[in-house]
Amino acid sequence: MPAKGGDKQRQSQSGPSGGKAAPPRPAKPICKKRDEDASTDVGEGVDEWTAVKTLVKPPDQLELTEAELKEEFTRVLTANNPHAPQNIVRYSFKERAYKPIGHVDQTAIHFSLNGNLILKDSDEGRRQSVKSAVSEKPSLASSAVISEETEIKDEEDTEDTQAEGEEEAEEAGTAEEAEAAEAEEPPPPKVKEQKLANQFNFIERASKTLNNPLRERACQSEPTPCKNFSATANQWEIYDAYMEELQKMEKSKEKEKPKAQIAKKEEKKKGRKLTSLESQSDDITKISKAAKIMERMVNQNIFDDIAQDFKYFEDASDEYRDQKGTLLPLWKFQYDKTKRLAVTAISWNPKYKDLFAVGYGSYDFMKQSHGMLLLYTMKNPSFPEYVFSSESGIMCLDIHNDRPYLVAVGFYDGNVAIYNLKKATSQPSYKSSAKSGKHTDPVWQVKWQKDDMDNNLNFFSVSSDGRIVSWTLVKNELVHTDVIKLSAEGTTMQGPEGLQLQTLGCGTSFDFHKKIDYLFLVGTEEGKIYKCSKCYSSQFLDVFEAHHMAVDSVSWNPYHLKVFISCSSDWTVKIWDHTIKTPMFIFDLHSAVGDVAWSPYSSTVFAAVTTDGKAHVFDLSINKYEALCTQIVVAKKKNKITHIQFNPVYPVVIIGDERGHITCLKLSPNLRKMPKEKKGQVVKKGPEVEIAKLDKLLNLVREPEGTAGK
Repeated sequence: MPAKGGDKQRQSQSGPSGGKAAPPRPAKPICKKRDEDASTDVGEGVDEWTAVKTLVKPPDQLELTEAELKEEFTRVLTANNPHAPQNIVRYSFKERAYKPIGHVDQTAIHFSLNGNLILKDSDEGRRQSVKSAVSEKPSLASSAVISEETEIKDEEDTEDTQAEGEEEAEEAGTAEEAEAAEAEEPPPPKVKEQKLANQFNFIERASKTLNNPLRERACQSEPTPCKNFSATANQWEIYDAYMEELQKMEKSKEKEKPKAQIAKKEEKKKGRKLTSLESQSDDITKISKAAKIMERMVNQNIFDDIAQDFKYFEDASDEYRDQKGTLLPLWKFQYDKTKRLAVTAISWNPKYKDLFAVGYGSYDFMKQSHGMLLLYTMKNPSFPEYVFSSESGIMCLDIHNDRPYLVAVGFYDGNVAIYNLKKATSQPSYKSSAKSGKHTDPVWQVKWQKDDMDNNLNFFSVSSDGRIVSWTLVKNELVHTDVIKLSAEGTTMQGPEGLQLQTLGCGTSFDFHKKIDYLFLVGTEEGKIYKCSKCYSSQFLDVFEAHHMAVDSVSWNPYHLKVFISCSSDWTVKIWDHTIKTPMFIFDLHSAVGDVAWSPYSSTVFAAVTTDGKAHVFDLSINKYEALCTQIVVAKKKNKITHIQFNPVYPVVIIGDERGHITCLKLSPNLRKMPKEKKGQVVKKGPEVEIAKLDKLLNLVREPEGTAGK
C-alpha cells in the first residue's frame, strides 16, 4: 500500500515511537529530550550544593591573626616601566667619553596596527565605496543558486519512492519541500545603521605623545679647499702692481675727499711719494671697527667684576655709618704718553653718557711741554677712543651740547681751537692765531654758547690777560670779539709823560647762567668774583670779595637760579646768593681746593677735591657743617688731585690728578639719598622740589641777617 510505505519511511526518519504513526514534524520530540537532559543536570547540581563544604588550605599558608588580616598595605602605581633598562650608555662626541643616558623611554607597546584613513569625499574613498557595493551583489546571487539546487535534490528523492502512493507522496513531498525551503532560505541581510556624518570629516582618537629623549648632535665642517700657486715676480711686475694700487687709491680718495686730493697734488709737486706704511694704514682702517668691538668685549671680560660693581653694588654698611658715605673705586684710566702730564680739564659728553674728554698739560710754568686731548669710554678702560696731540699744553675744554662731536679747547700759549671727532685728522679743524686775536696768556676756561643770529658756532674763553673773548666760526675761520676786560681796582701804573695806566685783572674761571643767557660770573687771581653781562663791556654788574687767593672754579647751581659756588687755593669752598655780597656757607677743607662741582641729581649735593689727595662730598640737606664723605683718592704725596666731575646719569664721579691718571668712583647710597616715601603720600620729584629744598636752607641762614637789619 502506498500510504503505509510512506508512513514507514517517516517512522524510520523520526525514530521508534511504539508502532504508532508520528506527527508530520520531527522537531518536537527532539526538544522534549533536551528538556529531560536539562532537568536531570539541574537535579545533580542541587545535590552538590546541599552537601557540606570543607575548606582546603595549602600546606605552606601562613597562620595570621585577625589584626594582621585586617591590616592594609598601600601600593603606589606609577607610569614607569619596571622592565625599562636604567643603565644605557652612549658615546658623547662633545666630551669624548661614554655617558649614561638620563632619560629612558618608559612606554611599553602591547599592540600596534598600522592603518590609513581616507576621506569619504575624496576620489580614493569614492572608488573603494563603489568596489564594496559591487562585491555585495555576487554574494546575494550565489545564495539564490544554492537554494534551487537543494529543491532539485529533494524532488529526485521523492521520485524514487513507490508508485502506489503518488498522490499522498506528492502532498507530503510538497510539504517537505516547503519546510526545507524555509529552513535553507538565508536570513534577510541586516541593514547597517548609518552613523551621522561628521561635518568636519575626522575621527576622534585619543593618543599619547612620546617625549623624545635629549640627544647631542655634533658636526664637522669640511676643510676649506686649498690650491697651490707659484709664480715668479720680476721687477717690472712689482712696479706695475704698485702703480695699479696707487691709481685705485687716488680714485677712491677723489670721490671721498676732494680737499685731500688738492693737498695730495701739492705734495706730489714737491716730490713726495706714498710709502708702504701709508698703504698699510688704509688696510688697517677696513678692520678697525671689528677690532674695536673685539677689544671692548675682551676688556669687559677682564673687568667684569668692576662692571658688576658699577651696575649692582650698593654698600649695605651705609645703614650703620650715621649718614656718612664712601666712594667705591672702579676703573682707572691711563695712557702711556700722558704719564708726565697733568689732567687739566675733564668734561662728560652730553649725548653719550659713558664717554668723557680729558685735557692734558702742565700747571708748572717751568715745565711746559706738549699737550694731549683724549676721549675715554667706560666700556673700554684700557685704551682711549680718540687721541689728539698738540704742541702746547691743553688747559681747558668743553663739549658742544647739541653737536657732541665738537670739542672747544684752550691752550697754554693763548690759542683756542675746535676739534671735530668725525674727522680722522689729529689736528684741530679750526684754530686761532696771532692775526685772529689770540690771548697773550694761558686760556683757563672755555664754554660753548648758543649759536648766534646767523646760526654760527659760538664759544667764550677767559685768560690771564684779562680778556673775555667771544669766538664765532664764520666761513671756516674763528672771528674774535672782546666781551669785557677785567680791570684790577686800585692798581695803576705810572706811564710815560705822567699817564696813568690801569693794570688788567687775571681771569681764571667763569660760568654762564643756566637760564639768563647774558649773565655770567668770572673768578680772578686776586680772589674776586665779577658778575658780568654780555651787554656791558666797560663795567661789571657786581663785585664779590670772595677769596684771599686765586679763584680756581666758579659754578652756578643747576636748579636754583640765584645760587653759585666757588673754591680757591685759600682752602675754602663758599656758597653764594648773587643778590647778597656775603657768602651763605663757608667750608674750610684744610688744603688748597683744586675744583668743585654740583651734582646733577640734587641741588644740595656738591663735591670738591684738594691738593692733599682727598675728595670731599657734601649734602647740605643732611649736614650743613661737615662733609658726608672725606676719602683719600691719591695715595702718593707728590701727586695732587686737579679736577672732579659728576656723571649726568650714573652715580659715579671721575677724578684727575697730576700724574695723568683718571679714577672713576661710585657714590654709596648715603651720598645720593632721595626723599623717603611715606604711606599714603606721593613723593614729589623734579626741579621745584630741589629749589624748595635749597631755599629752606638759605632761609635759615638769612633770618639772622633780617632780624639784625630791623
